[in-house]
Amino acid sequence: YDRADAEWAVAHLDVNWKEQAVKAAKNYLDIMPFSRQGLIDQLSSEYGDQFTLEQATYAADKVGL
Repeated sequence: YDRADAEWAVAHLDVNWKEQAVKAAKNYLDIMPFSRQGLIDQLSSEYGDQFTLEQATYAADKVGL
């Protein structure tokens, strides 16, 4: 795709990042146990999913940690 088309597509994305963080949290918990802080750290890590701290905390709340 050329740059203009790619920029248009990104500008028109409608993603609920909090919902995506909850899905990621559930996936992590299916694989291994996490503490609340460990899950938040994983979700917000630059080496993990790179969600914001707010999104990661929201996800931890929603999965019951």
